Amino acid sequence: MPTRRDFLKAVGALGASSFAGGLPAGFTKPHGPGGGGPDGRPNIILFLADDLGWAQLGCFGERKIRTPHLDGLAAEGVRFTRAYSGSPVCAPSRCVLMTGLHTGHAAIRDNREIQPEGQAPLPEGTATLAGLLRAGGYATAAVGKWGLGYPGSTGEPNRQGFDLFLGYNCQRHAHNHYPSYLWRNRERVTIDGNPGGAGGAVYAPDLFEREALDFIRARRDGPFFLFYATTIPHLALQVPDDSLEEYRGLWPETPYTGGRGYLPQARPRAAYAAMVTRMDRSVGRLLALLDELGLAGKTIVLFASDNGSTYDVGGYDMEFFSGPGGLRMHKGYVYEGGIRIPLIVRWPGRTRPGTTSSHLCAFEDLLPTLLDAAGAKARIPRGIDGLSFLAALTGTGRQAERRHLYMEFAGYGGQQMARKGRWKAVRSGLQADPDAALELYDLEADPAESRDVASLNPPVAGGLEDTLRAEHRPSEAFPFPALDARRGRP
Repeated sequence: MPTRRDFLKAVGALGASSFAGGLPAGFTKPHGPGGGGPDGRPNIILFLADDLGWAQLGCFGERKIRTPHLDGLAAEGVRFTRAYSGSPVCAPSRCVLMTGLHTGHAAIRDNREIQPEGQAPLPEGTATLAGLLRAGGYATAAVGKWGLGYPGSTGEPNRQGFDLFLGYNCQRHAHNHYPSYLWRNRERVTIDGNPGGAGGAVYAPDLFEREALDFIRARRDGPFFLFYATTIPHLALQVPDDSLEEYRGLWPETPYTGGRGYLPQARPRAAYAAMVTRMDRSVGRLLALLDELGLAGKTIVLFASDNGSTYDVGGYDMEFFSGPGGLRMHKGYVYEGGIRIPLIVRWPGRTRPGTTSSHLCAFEDLLPTLLDAAGAKARIPRGIDGLSFLAALTGTGRQAERRHLYMEFAGYGGQQMARKGRWKAVRSGLQADPDAALELYDLEADPAESRDVASLNPPVAGGLEDTLRAEHRPSEAFPFPALDARRGRP
Protein backbone atom coordinates (compact mmCIF):
# COMPACT_ATOMS: atom_id res chain seq x y z
CA MET A 1 0.00 0.00 0.00
CA PRO A 2 1.39 3.47 -0.87
CA THR A 3 2.53 5.47 2.13
CA ARG A 4 1.90 9.13 2.82
CA ARG A 5 5.53 9.76 1.83
CA ASP A 6 4.91 8.09 -1.56
CA PHE A 7 1.87 10.30 -2.08
CA LEU A 8 3.88 13.43 -1.32
CA LYS A 9 6.61 12.43 -3.77
CA ALA A 10 4.02 11.82 -6.47
CA VAL A 11 2.28 15.13 -5.88
CA GLY A 12 5.55 17.02 -5.82
CA ALA A 13 6.58 15.46 -9.13
CA LEU A 14 3.47 16.73 -10.87
CA GLY A 15 4.87 20.25 -10.99
CA ALA A 16 3.08 23.58 -10.82
CA SER A 17 -0.44 24.14 -12.06
CA SER A 18 -0.76 25.53 -15.57
CA PHE A 19 -0.50 29.29 -15.85
CA ALA A 20 -3.94 30.87 -16.16
CA GLY A 21 -2.69 34.41 -16.85
CA GLY A 22 -3.63 37.58 -15.06
CA LEU A 23 -0.97 37.61 -12.35
CA PRO A 24 -1.25 40.69 -10.13
CA ALA A 25 1.31 43.46 -10.50
CA GLY A 26 4.55 42.59 -8.76
CA PHE A 27 3.94 38.82 -8.89
CA THR A 28 5.58 36.37 -11.27
CA LYS A 29 4.97 32.69 -11.76
CA PRO A 30 7.33 30.74 -9.48
CA HIS A 31 9.70 28.36 -11.23
CA GLY A 32 9.46 24.64 -10.72
CA PRO A 33 6.92 22.50 -8.85
CA GLY A 34 5.07 23.59 -5.76
CA GLY A 35 2.38 25.96 -7.05
CA GLY A 36 -1.02 26.12 -5.36
CA GLY A 37 -3.30 28.47 -7.27
CA PRO A 38 -4.25 28.34 -10.94
CA ASP A 39 -1.34 30.67 -11.69
CA GLY A 40 1.22 28.39 -10.07
CA ARG A 41 1.76 30.33 -6.84
CA PRO A 42 2.04 28.19 -3.69
CA ASN A 43 -0.38 28.19 -0.81
CA ILE A 44 1.32 29.14 2.47
CA ILE A 45 0.56 27.82 5.95
CA LEU A 46 2.54 29.26 8.86
CA PHE A 47 1.88 27.34 12.08
CA LEU A 48 3.15 29.25 15.09
CA ALA A 49 3.42 27.63 18.53
CA ASP A 50 3.30 29.81 21.64
CA ASP A 51 6.27 29.56 24.06
CA LEU A 52 7.49 26.21 22.73
CA GLY A 53 11.12 25.62 23.65
CA TRP A 54 13.81 25.03 21.05
CA ALA A 55 14.25 21.36 22.03
CA GLN A 56 10.63 20.33 22.62
CA LEU A 57 9.95 18.42 19.43
CA GLY A 58 11.21 14.91 18.88
CA CYS A 59 13.09 16.03 15.78
CA PHE A 60 14.92 18.62 17.91
CA GLY A 61 15.79 16.22 20.72
CA GLU A 62 12.65 15.88 22.88
CA ARG A 63 12.33 12.45 24.50
CA LYS A 64 9.41 12.76 26.92
CA ILE A 65 6.74 14.36 24.71
CA ARG A 66 5.38 12.69 21.59
CA THR A 67 5.29 14.81 18.42
CA PRO A 68 5.01 12.28 15.57
CA HIS A 69 3.39 14.59 13.01
CA LEU A 70 5.90 17.39 13.43
CA ASP A 71 8.72 14.86 13.37
CA GLY A 72 7.23 13.57 10.11
CA LEU A 73 7.04 17.12 8.75
CA ALA A 74 10.75 17.53 9.46
CA ALA A 75 11.45 14.22 7.72
CA GLU A 76 9.64 15.56 4.64
CA GLY A 77 11.24 19.01 4.67
CA VAL A 78 14.05 21.14 6.08
CA ARG A 79 14.90 21.55 9.76
CA PHE A 80 16.70 24.83 10.55
CA THR A 81 19.08 24.63 13.51
CA ARG A 82 20.10 28.31 13.71
CA ALA A 83 16.71 30.00 13.55
CA TYR A 84 15.65 32.83 15.85
CA SER A 85 12.36 34.43 16.81
CA GLY A 86 11.77 38.15 16.51
CA SER A 87 11.88 38.82 20.26
CA PRO A 88 11.98 36.92 23.56
CA VAL A 89 8.26 37.70 24.16
CA CYS A 90 5.03 37.43 22.19
CA ALA A 91 3.83 40.74 20.72
CA PRO A 92 7.12 42.15 19.41
CA SER A 93 8.09 38.77 18.00
CA ARG A 94 4.84 38.63 16.00
CA CYS A 95 5.37 42.20 14.85
CA VAL A 96 8.81 41.30 13.50
CA LEU A 97 7.33 38.28 11.72
CA MET A 98 4.57 40.31 10.10
CA THR A 99 6.69 43.30 9.06
CA GLY A 100 10.24 42.09 8.38
CA LEU A 101 11.65 44.75 10.73
CA HIS A 102 13.75 43.77 13.73
CA THR A 103 12.98 45.19 17.18
CA GLY A 104 15.37 48.10 16.76
CA HIS A 105 13.11 49.39 13.97
CA ALA A 106 9.74 47.70 14.53
CA ALA A 107 6.56 49.48 15.61
CA ILE A 108 5.91 47.04 18.51
CA ARG A 109 8.90 46.35 20.77
CA ASP A 110 7.39 44.98 23.98
CA ASN A 111 4.19 43.52 25.40
CA ARG A 112 1.97 46.45 26.35
CA GLU A 113 -1.61 45.85 27.38
CA ILE A 114 -4.30 48.41 26.51
CA GLN A 115 -7.28 48.25 28.83
CA PRO A 116 -9.87 46.86 28.81
CA GLU A 117 -8.61 44.32 26.25
CA GLY A 118 -5.76 44.08 23.82
CA GLN A 119 -2.22 45.25 23.14
CA ALA A 120 -0.54 48.27 21.56
CA PRO A 121 -1.58 48.38 17.89
CA LEU A 122 0.27 48.23 14.63
CA PRO A 123 -0.07 51.61 12.93
CA GLU A 124 -2.45 52.22 10.04
CA GLY A 125 -0.82 51.43 6.71
CA THR A 126 1.75 48.98 8.07
CA ALA A 127 3.08 46.74 5.29
CA THR A 128 2.43 43.25 6.67
CA LEU A 129 3.05 39.82 5.19
CA ALA A 130 -0.70 39.19 5.13
CA GLY A 131 -1.49 42.52 3.50
CA LEU A 132 1.15 42.13 0.82
CA LEU A 133 -0.08 38.66 -0.05
CA ARG A 134 -3.72 39.73 -0.03
CA ALA A 135 -2.90 42.60 -2.39
CA GLY A 136 -1.63 39.95 -4.79
CA GLY A 137 -4.81 37.90 -4.71
CA TYR A 138 -4.14 35.55 -1.80
CA ALA A 139 -7.03 34.68 0.49
CA THR A 140 -5.77 35.30 4.02
CA ALA A 141 -6.82 34.00 7.43
CA ALA A 142 -5.47 34.11 10.99
CA VAL A 143 -6.63 31.78 13.74
CA GLY A 144 -5.44 31.74 17.34
CA LYS A 145 -3.70 34.59 19.16
CA TRP A 146 -3.17 38.05 17.68
CA GLY A 147 -1.80 40.53 20.23
CA LEU A 148 -0.99 43.35 17.78
CA GLY A 149 -3.90 45.73 18.31
CA TYR A 150 -6.94 46.03 20.58
CA PRO A 151 -10.49 45.70 19.16
CA GLY A 152 -11.36 48.73 17.06
CA SER A 153 -7.75 49.84 16.72
CA THR A 154 -5.60 50.24 13.63
CA GLY A 155 -3.89 46.98 14.57
CA GLU A 156 -6.83 44.59 14.54
CA PRO A 157 -6.29 41.67 12.10
CA ASN A 158 -8.85 42.73 9.50
CA ARG A 159 -7.03 46.06 9.12
CA GLN A 160 -3.64 44.40 8.82
CA GLY A 161 -4.24 42.15 5.84
CA PHE A 162 -6.46 39.31 7.02
CA ASP A 163 -9.78 38.49 5.38
CA LEU A 164 -10.70 36.24 8.30
CA PHE A 165 -9.77 36.17 11.97
CA LEU A 166 -10.92 33.84 14.73
CA GLY A 167 -9.28 33.91 18.11
CA TYR A 168 -8.02 35.96 21.00
CA ASN A 169 -7.33 39.58 20.31
CA CYS A 170 -5.66 40.03 23.71
CA GLN A 171 -2.74 38.02 25.04
CA ARG A 172 -3.95 38.12 28.63
CA HIS A 173 -7.35 36.81 27.56
CA ALA A 174 -5.47 33.91 25.95
CA HIS A 175 -4.22 32.75 29.38
CA ASN A 176 -7.43 30.70 29.60
CA HIS A 177 -7.87 28.01 26.95
CA TYR A 178 -11.57 27.73 27.87
CA PRO A 179 -12.65 31.35 27.24
CA SER A 180 -16.22 32.57 27.51
CA TYR A 181 -15.82 34.38 24.17
CA LEU A 182 -13.53 34.83 21.19
CA TRP A 183 -13.38 37.34 18.35
CA ARG A 184 -14.51 36.46 14.85
CA ASN A 185 -13.33 39.37 12.73
CA ARG A 186 -14.78 42.39 14.56
CA GLU A 187 -17.54 40.47 16.33
CA ARG A 188 -17.25 39.25 19.90
CA VAL A 189 -18.71 35.72 19.89
CA THR A 190 -19.92 34.04 23.09
CA ILE A 191 -18.89 30.39 23.51
CA ASP A 192 -21.78 28.43 24.97
CA GLY A 193 -20.68 26.01 27.66
CA ASN A 194 -17.63 27.99 28.77
CA PRO A 195 -18.33 30.00 31.91
CA GLY A 196 -14.88 31.59 31.74
CA GLY A 197 -13.30 29.77 34.68
CA ALA A 198 -10.77 26.96 34.80
CA GLY A 199 -12.71 24.64 32.52
CA GLY A 200 -15.61 24.31 30.15
CA ALA A 201 -16.99 22.36 27.23
CA VAL A 202 -15.08 24.02 24.38
CA TYR A 203 -11.28 24.03 24.14
CA ALA A 204 -10.27 27.08 22.12
CA PRO A 205 -7.35 25.40 20.29
CA ASP A 206 -9.86 22.88 18.92
CA LEU A 207 -11.92 25.74 17.51
CA PHE A 208 -8.82 27.13 15.82
CA GLU A 209 -8.14 23.73 14.26
CA ARG A 210 -11.68 23.47 12.93
CA GLU A 211 -11.65 27.01 11.52
CA ALA A 212 -8.28 26.41 9.84
CA LEU A 213 -9.50 23.22 8.18
CA ASP A 214 -12.70 24.91 7.02
CA PHE A 215 -10.69 27.78 5.55
CA ILE A 216 -8.49 25.40 3.58
CA ARG A 217 -11.52 23.55 2.22
CA ALA A 218 -13.21 26.79 1.22
CA ARG A 219 -10.07 28.19 -0.44
CA ARG A 220 -8.76 24.96 -1.91
CA ASP A 221 -8.45 26.52 -5.37
CA GLY A 222 -5.87 28.91 -3.88
CA PRO A 223 -3.67 30.66 -3.50
CA PHE A 224 -4.18 31.15 0.25
CA PHE A 225 -2.17 32.21 3.29
CA LEU A 226 -3.11 30.73 6.67
CA PHE A 227 -1.49 32.09 9.83
CA TYR A 228 -2.25 29.39 12.40
CA ALA A 229 -1.13 31.02 15.66
CA THR A 230 -2.11 28.43 18.26
CA THR A 231 -2.06 29.33 21.96
CA ILE A 232 -0.39 26.03 22.84
CA PRO A 233 1.67 25.40 24.92
CA HIS A 234 1.41 28.85 26.56
CA LEU A 235 0.16 28.74 30.13
CA ALA A 236 -2.30 28.12 31.71
CA LEU A 237 -1.82 24.34 31.79
CA GLN A 238 -5.17 23.19 30.43
CA VAL A 239 -6.03 20.33 28.10
CA PRO A 240 -9.08 18.07 27.54
CA ASP A 241 -9.17 14.78 29.42
CA ASP A 242 -8.77 12.62 26.33
CA SER A 243 -5.32 14.12 25.77
CA LEU A 244 -4.42 14.21 29.47
CA GLU A 245 -5.05 10.45 29.66
CA GLU A 246 -2.12 9.82 27.29
CA TYR A 247 0.29 11.04 29.98
CA ARG A 248 -1.59 10.46 33.21
CA GLY A 249 0.54 8.64 35.80
CA LEU A 250 3.77 8.61 33.80
CA TRP A 251 5.66 10.92 36.16
CA PRO A 252 5.50 12.09 39.78
CA GLU A 253 3.41 15.25 40.04
CA THR A 254 3.32 18.25 42.34
CA PRO A 255 -0.03 19.99 41.87
CA TYR A 256 0.13 23.63 40.85
CA THR A 257 -2.32 25.59 42.99
CA GLY A 258 -2.56 28.68 40.81
CA GLY A 259 -1.45 32.26 41.16
CA ARG A 260 0.78 34.66 39.24
CA GLY A 261 -1.97 35.10 36.68
CA TYR A 262 -2.48 31.44 35.79
CA LEU A 263 -5.09 28.83 36.64
CA PRO A 264 -4.32 25.73 38.76
CA GLN A 265 -3.51 22.26 37.44
CA ALA A 266 -3.39 19.04 39.48
CA ARG A 267 -1.10 17.23 37.00
CA PRO A 268 1.13 19.94 35.52
CA ARG A 269 3.71 17.68 33.88
CA ALA A 270 1.12 15.50 32.20
CA ALA A 271 -0.91 18.53 31.17
CA TYR A 272 2.03 20.28 29.53
CA ALA A 273 3.08 17.19 27.57
CA ALA A 274 -0.51 16.55 26.56
CA MET A 275 -0.89 20.11 25.28
CA VAL A 276 2.13 19.75 23.01
CA THR A 277 0.94 16.39 21.71
CA ARG A 278 -2.53 17.80 21.06
CA MET A 279 -0.94 20.64 19.11
CA ASP A 280 0.98 18.03 17.13
CA ARG A 281 -2.32 16.26 16.44
CA SER A 282 -3.71 19.48 14.96
CA VAL A 283 -0.69 19.70 12.68
CA GLY A 284 -1.31 16.10 11.63
CA ARG A 285 -4.95 16.79 10.80
CA LEU A 286 -3.97 19.82 8.77
CA LEU A 287 -1.41 17.79 6.80
CA ALA A 288 -3.93 15.01 6.28
CA LEU A 289 -6.43 17.48 4.81
CA LEU A 290 -3.80 18.78 2.40
CA ASP A 291 -3.26 15.19 1.30
CA GLU A 292 -6.99 14.59 0.93
CA LEU A 293 -7.52 17.69 -1.20
CA GLY A 294 -4.43 17.12 -3.33
CA LEU A 295 -2.82 20.29 -1.99
CA ALA A 296 0.24 18.86 -0.24
CA GLY A 297 2.51 19.36 -3.22
CA LYS A 298 1.16 22.87 -3.78
CA THR A 299 1.59 24.22 -0.25
CA ILE A 300 4.49 25.56 1.77
CA VAL A 301 4.06 24.51 5.41
CA LEU A 302 6.16 26.21 8.06
CA PHE A 303 6.28 25.49 11.78
CA ALA A 304 7.95 27.76 14.34
CA SER A 305 7.60 29.06 17.90
CA ASP A 306 7.13 32.73 18.76
CA ASN A 307 9.97 32.72 21.33
CA GLY A 308 11.88 30.38 23.58
CA SER A 309 10.67 28.14 26.37
CA THR A 310 8.45 29.43 29.14
CA TYR A 311 9.56 29.00 32.74
CA ASP A 312 8.08 28.23 36.13
CA VAL A 313 5.43 30.93 36.39
CA GLY A 314 2.35 28.74 36.06
CA GLY A 315 3.27 25.18 36.93
CA TYR A 316 5.58 24.38 34.01
CA ASP A 317 8.63 22.36 35.05
CA MET A 318 11.42 23.67 32.81
CA GLU A 319 14.13 21.55 34.43
CA PHE A 320 12.11 18.36 33.95
CA PHE A 321 11.26 19.02 30.29
CA SER A 322 14.43 20.95 29.41
CA GLY A 323 12.64 23.19 26.93
CA PRO A 324 15.74 25.29 26.17
CA GLY A 325 17.68 22.11 25.43
CA GLY A 326 20.76 23.16 27.39
CA LEU A 327 20.75 26.72 26.06
CA ARG A 328 21.06 29.64 28.46
CA MET A 329 17.92 31.16 30.04
CA HIS A 330 14.37 31.12 28.65
CA LYS A 331 11.54 33.32 27.42
CA GLY A 332 12.12 36.98 28.23
CA TYR A 333 15.88 36.95 27.62
CA VAL A 334 18.00 37.50 24.51
CA TYR A 335 20.29 34.66 25.51
CA GLU A 336 19.87 31.59 23.30
CA GLY A 337 17.21 29.88 25.42
CA GLY A 338 14.89 32.86 25.02
CA ILE A 339 15.14 33.35 21.27
CA ARG A 340 16.41 30.18 19.54
CA ILE A 341 13.41 28.37 18.08
CA PRO A 342 12.52 25.22 16.18
CA LEU A 343 11.85 25.99 12.50
CA ILE A 344 10.63 23.42 10.00
CA VAL A 345 9.71 24.13 6.38
CA ARG A 346 8.23 21.68 3.88
CA TRP A 347 7.57 22.51 0.23
CA PRO A 348 7.30 19.28 -1.79
CA GLY A 349 9.20 19.44 -5.02
CA ARG A 350 11.25 22.41 -3.82
CA THR A 351 12.72 21.31 -0.47
CA ARG A 352 14.72 18.13 -0.17
CA PRO A 353 13.19 15.73 2.36
CA GLY A 354 14.99 15.08 5.62
CA THR A 355 17.55 17.85 5.31
CA THR A 356 19.06 20.05 8.01
CA SER A 357 20.16 23.63 7.41
CA SER A 358 22.52 25.71 9.53
CA HIS A 359 21.55 28.90 7.70
CA LEU A 360 21.34 31.78 10.17
CA CYS A 361 17.88 33.34 10.01
CA ALA A 362 15.27 35.10 12.13
CA PHE A 363 11.60 36.10 11.97
CA GLU A 364 12.33 39.24 9.96
CA ASP A 365 13.49 36.92 7.15
CA LEU A 366 10.13 35.16 6.80
CA LEU A 367 8.34 38.05 5.04
CA PRO A 368 10.87 38.40 2.21
CA THR A 369 11.32 34.62 1.93
CA LEU A 370 7.60 33.90 1.57
CA LEU A 371 7.03 36.78 -0.84
CA ASP A 372 9.98 35.49 -2.86
CA ALA A 373 8.48 32.00 -2.85
CA ALA A 374 5.14 33.44 -3.98
CA GLY A 375 6.77 35.04 -7.01
CA ALA A 376 6.48 38.49 -5.45
CA LYS A 377 10.10 39.46 -4.93
CA ALA A 378 9.33 42.88 -6.40
CA ARG A 379 6.79 43.48 -3.62
CA ILE A 380 9.27 43.06 -0.77
CA PRO A 381 9.24 46.46 0.99
CA ARG A 382 12.40 48.49 0.74
CA GLY A 383 14.26 49.16 3.95
CA ILE A 384 13.23 46.04 5.86
CA ASP A 385 15.80 44.16 7.90
CA GLY A 386 14.95 40.68 6.68
CA LEU A 387 16.61 38.81 3.83
CA SER A 388 15.05 36.07 1.71
CA PHE A 389 16.54 32.66 2.42
CA LEU A 390 14.71 30.94 -0.44
CA ALA A 391 17.97 29.63 -1.88
CA ALA A 392 18.88 27.99 1.45
CA LEU A 393 15.37 26.61 1.69
CA THR A 394 15.32 25.04 -1.77
CA GLY A 395 19.01 24.26 -2.11
CA THR A 396 19.19 26.15 -5.40
CA GLY A 397 21.29 29.16 -6.29
CA ARG A 398 23.66 31.11 -4.07
CA GLN A 399 22.28 32.11 -0.69
CA ALA A 400 23.22 35.56 0.54
CA GLU A 401 24.08 35.63 4.22
CA ARG A 402 22.82 38.10 6.80
CA ARG A 403 25.53 40.58 7.80
CA HIS A 404 24.27 40.25 11.34
CA LEU A 405 21.18 39.63 13.45
CA TYR A 406 20.01 42.23 15.95
CA MET A 407 17.47 42.25 18.75
CA GLU A 408 16.58 44.56 21.63
CA PHE A 409 14.12 44.25 24.48
CA ALA A 410 13.48 46.80 27.20
CA GLY A 411 11.85 44.23 29.48
CA TYR A 412 13.47 41.84 31.96
CA GLY A 413 16.00 44.51 32.93
CA GLY A 414 16.73 45.83 29.43
CA GLN A 415 18.78 43.91 26.86
CA GLN A 416 20.44 43.98 23.44
CA MET A 417 21.83 41.21 21.25
CA ALA A 418 23.75 41.04 17.98
CA ARG A 419 25.03 37.94 16.24
CA LYS A 420 27.51 37.79 13.38
CA GLY A 421 28.62 34.35 12.26
CA ARG A 422 29.85 32.41 15.27
CA TRP A 423 30.01 35.49 17.50
CA LYS A 424 27.22 36.85 19.66
CA ALA A 425 27.24 40.02 21.76
CA VAL A 426 24.84 40.62 24.65
CA ARG A 427 24.29 43.66 26.85
CA SER A 428 21.90 43.13 29.76
CA GLY A 429 20.75 45.00 32.85
CA LEU A 430 20.55 48.19 30.81
CA GLN A 431 17.70 49.72 32.78
CA ALA A 432 19.89 49.85 35.88
CA ASP A 433 23.16 50.51 34.06
CA PRO A 434 22.97 52.06 30.56
CA ASP A 435 26.71 51.46 30.18
CA ALA A 436 26.60 47.78 31.11
CA ALA A 437 29.57 45.90 29.72
CA LEU A 438 29.30 43.94 26.51
CA GLU A 439 29.44 40.16 26.84
CA LEU A 440 30.83 38.14 23.93
CA TYR A 441 30.20 34.46 23.21
CA ASP A 442 31.62 32.08 20.63
CA LEU A 443 28.48 30.06 19.88
CA GLU A 444 30.29 27.41 17.88
CA ALA A 445 32.59 26.57 20.78
CA ASP A 446 30.16 27.51 23.55
CA PRO A 447 26.47 27.24 22.50
CA ALA A 448 25.40 27.47 26.16
CA GLU A 449 26.93 30.97 26.46
CA SER A 450 28.84 29.99 29.58
CA ARG A 451 32.12 31.83 28.87
CA ASP A 452 32.31 35.56 28.20
CA VAL A 453 35.31 36.02 25.87
CA ALA A 454 35.02 39.77 25.23
CA SER A 455 38.38 40.52 26.86
CA LEU A 456 40.08 37.93 24.65
CA ASN A 457 38.67 39.26 21.37
CA PRO A 458 38.67 43.08 21.46
CA PRO A 459 38.28 43.63 17.68
CA VAL A 460 35.26 41.31 17.49
CA ALA A 461 33.69 42.84 20.59
CA GLY A 462 34.27 46.34 19.25
CA GLY A 463 32.69 45.57 15.90
CA LEU A 464 29.58 44.11 17.51
CA GLU A 465 29.41 47.05 19.92
CA ASP A 466 29.19 49.29 16.85
CA THR A 467 26.36 47.12 15.51
CA LEU A 468 24.44 47.38 18.77
CA ARG A 469 24.71 51.15 18.69
CA ALA A 470 23.84 51.52 15.00
CA GLU A 471 20.82 49.21 14.84
CA HIS A 472 18.72 50.95 17.49
CA ARG A 473 16.32 53.61 16.24
CA PRO A 474 14.44 55.52 19.00
CA SER A 475 10.69 54.93 19.22
CA GLU A 476 8.21 57.38 20.74
CA ALA A 477 5.80 54.54 21.47
CA PHE A 478 8.43 52.32 23.08
CA PRO A 479 11.20 54.51 24.52
CA PHE A 480 14.33 52.74 25.70
CA PRO A 481 16.29 55.49 27.50
CA ALA A 482 19.42 53.41 27.96
CA LEU A 483 19.73 52.94 24.20
CA ASP A 484 18.25 56.26 23.11
CA ALA A 485 21.00 58.10 25.02
CA ARG A 486 23.77 56.03 23.44
CA ARG A 487 22.67 56.44 19.82
CA GLY A 488 25.23 58.45 17.91
CA ARG A 489 27.73 58.51 20.78
CA PRO A 490 31.26 57.49 19.83
